[in-house]
Amino acid sequence: MLDDKDRIFTNLYGFEDWRLPGARARGDWDGTKEILAKGRDGIIDLMKKSGLRGRGGAGFPTGVKWSFMPKQSDGRPHFLVINADESEPGTCKDRDIMRHDPHKLIEGALIAGFAMGANACYIYIRGEFFREAEHLNVAVAEAYEAGLIGKNACGSGWDYDITVHRGAGAYICGEETGLLESLEGKKGQPRLKPPFPAASGLYGCPTTINNVESIAVAPTILRRGPEWFAGLGRPNNVGTKVFCIAGHVNKPCNVEEVMGIPLKELIEKHAGGVRGGWDNLLAIIPGGASVPLLPKSTCDTILMDFDSLREVKSGLGTAAVIVMDKSTDVVKAIARLSKFYMHESCGQCTPCREGTGWLWRIMERMVKGEAELEEIDLLEQVTYQIEGHTICALGDAAAWPVQGLIRHFRPEMERRIVARKQARVARAA
Repeated sequence: MLDDKDRIFTNLYGFEDWRLPGARARGDWDGTKEILAKGRDGIIDLMKKSGLRGRGGAGFPTGVKWSFMPKQSDGRPHFLVINADESEPGTCKDRDIMRHDPHKLIEGALIAGFAMGANACYIYIRGEFFREAEHLNVAVAEAYEAGLIGKNACGSGWDYDITVHRGAGAYICGEETGLLESLEGKKGQPRLKPPFPAASGLYGCPTTINNVESIAVAPTILRRGPEWFAGLGRPNNVGTKVFCIAGHVNKPCNVEEVMGIPLKELIEKHAGGVRGGWDNLLAIIPGGASVPLLPKSTCDTILMDFDSLREVKSGLGTAAVIVMDKSTDVVKAIARLSKFYMHESCGQCTPCREGTGWLWRIMERMVKGEAELEEIDLLEQVTYQIEGHTICALGDAAAWPVQGLIRHFRPEMERRIVARKQARVARAA
């Protein structure tokens, strides 16, 4: 369990002042000029040593990602884009960071932007996040007025501008290149890679896209030292993480915890346990709607980090824990997710555009048992024809929940089909 002294987000629940005086009282903007004085390479090396992996879902090492930006400018400006388009079902961590601790994000944006040679940052925030955007805009204005950003930011000699850009609520704009297209005023459709954003991103210029949490933790890591952060958690899965716990628990919440905490401990200590007790648990989606669910037998012992969850064919994703007790119609729950992904597909790639509709229509019949037993294998086959055959990962996100359902709850799917057939035979008799 994480000690209070190791918490990064000390105002996650909004009990204290979120404005600049409150942020400074909690240690934000303390010695920022000295951090910038370490230089671009110095900051990137410290971030690499910290072992921080991206908190947006993919888990790519943050310091390594920053190092991809060109060391010398060829005349094109460099950009930092912060992905605040938090649209994954079950995920609600970034909105609390922006609403209650916006200055952590703004200070992190300055440090990260400086480290990659960027003089401008765009925060692309989900359109539905009204209060979050409001707080963020106020915090940006406060930072400009205090000389923390803008011309000669923090007295460092580096000019830095931050723009808050509100999206329109499309899930696909959470994909980094779809986000760039939207930011440029186009339809939010992902781009083919290469070229990668670090070579040709926003307006064809070198760009890095990072998640809100990845940027917001950077100042604290650099102030307290990479060894401190790397000393929390497990090897290759270090540091703290904000977990979102929702569904059939007694106290749904966001909580900052150490990486690698046992899933059972996370739920019982912070969310008041599963409704009806741990033995009433049916399944858990451990990392937002796009990762495969896990049955109770796995949830008893699994650790919440990237590598542990990958070993059981799931993923940490955004660390949004969706708890389902035994009252859940698990087939219907996954069918509902299939409908979401069908609706949110941008339609650019045929396997995703057509395949997500196939998945949803077959899943709807599976819910009612209006299918043949052989169609379970057909359904699984369709998921593998979508997975890995699209420009972005939305196709994978649509396929994985269905694969997890078949892997762990195939007997329930078969039971419905057999029960419906038997009922039909009984009626005919």
